[in-house]
Amino acid sequence: MEKGIFILDSTGIVVVIVYLILLIIIGLAGRFARKENSLDDFYLGGRNLGIIVLLLTLYATQYSGNTLFGFSGSAYRNGFWFLLSVTFMMAVIAGYLLFAPRLFYLSRQKRYLTTSDFIQDRYKFRPLSILVSLIGIVALCNFILSNLKAIGLFVESGSANISMAQGVITFAFIVVLYETLGGMRSVAWTDVLQGIVLFIGCLFIFGVIIFQLDGLHILSVNLREVRPEFWNPPTFDQKMSWLSSILIVGFGISLYPQAIQRIYAAKSKSVLKRSLQVMVFLPIVTTLFMLIVGWVGAVKIPNLGKEESDTITVQMLNFIITEVPQLQVLLVVFVAAVFAAIMSTVDSSLLSISSSITKDIYAPLRPHSSQAELTLFGKLLSWMLMAAMTVLALITQDTIWRLIEIKLELLIQIAPAILLGIHTKRVCAGPVFAGLIVGTAITLLYVIAIKLGSDIPVRPFGIHAGLWGLIVNVAIIGLGSFIKK
Repeated sequence: MEKGIFILDSTGIVVVIVYLILLIIIGLAGRFARKENSLDDFYLGGRNLGIIVLLLTLYATQYSGNTLFGFSGSAYRNGFWFLLSVTFMMAVIAGYLLFAPRLFYLSRQKRYLTTSDFIQDRYKFRPLSILVSLIGIVALCNFILSNLKAIGLFVESGSANISMAQGVITFAFIVVLYETLGGMRSVAWTDVLQGIVLFIGCLFIFGVIIFQLDGLHILSVNLREVRPEFWNPPTFDQKMSWLSSILIVGFGISLYPQAIQRIYAAKSKSVLKRSLQVMVFLPIVTTLFMLIVGWVGAVKIPNLGKEESDTITVQMLNFIITEVPQLQVLLVVFVAAVFAAIMSTVDSSLLSISSSITKDIYAPLRPHSSQAELTLFGKLLSWMLMAAMTVLALITQDTIWRLIEIKLELLIQIAPAILLGIHTKRVCAGPVFAGLIVGTAITLLYVIAIKLGSDIPVRPFGIHAGLWGLIVNVAIIGLGSFIKK
């Protein structure tokens, strides 16, 4: 970087080391606090998360490295139309409220551990519950992949002599270590720390960039000169893309398997509702602030390539250090925020994948296994999964935002199975299974075609492939249920 100034200098590295050691200590505390060596205690923390812990673990899980890198990078590339991301992050809470209170009630009666537990209990069709579990696993592997890529980009662009590979491997090792020490309890407790750090970090980044540079008014004037296309009125396809994005994000994020497990882990229904009521306001002070960082970056550091733009937050802070070296010490807050955002997401995703494979796939094959044996299998599985994701993160070429889209387009295919299953008895397993297969196939085939270099548009008529798949999915369920009736 300019003048040899880097965010991850010796001070930044010390902060990171202290922070990682603190997370391991919290992980150990979670292990000592466990009440029994069971799947329920390991994966749901004894179903006793209070309002502060639940709110901050939901916040830290929902806002990840994608927020600090993917959102600001997309704002840099796409301009003001990406302001819709504030709307679709609020839509996530609407998605939760459509099913979370009822699902919590059912989970206390039936002792659900995973998303597939509800599906199996509701539809009594094993292939359907397995398919839901597999879709969740694939989506979460993608989630881990995008966040590992984010930490690699951060380390590589923010330091002088630490490579992307070194950053990803070290980070992955620490996460899987404290996650296997104490399970959900350790993850939730570390999320309290990480949620606070992330919130303070977003406020800090926004404040420094706005007040040390030109302010919002001058920003808008300069953008008219540097990026006039930002001011173009949206086309029909762009408007449809806005609607499509709101739907896939609103339903997709609310159906994260790790988010559903936090619904199960809430101490009470009132605790769950109060946490969601606070969550609806957080996009204003998290997502919006990172978009402004991307727009300021478009003025100050123009002409970045597609992958480089995902590092615009780091580059902007390096730019500020160059202009105002006295602020270098304060940037340790940003370093902590990055690690908090990414670690809180990866640990939750890893825990959820481990629980899905262990409970939904492995346990039925080994019906006589004890709870201790199943828990041990889940821990070993976490290590193997993290090793595989680390390798993939070092070779994938997709932007962080594209990885987010693929994950959400897959996840929304399970929305009809959950929402209709909770709110009506008129749908049955066969049509839901058929709709899920076809909707998922449409989404995957489209993504693969784009990957292979097909000339088809990324979003036909501005609508994501996953939403086209969802439309067909719902149509099959409606038609099949009507015929069966």
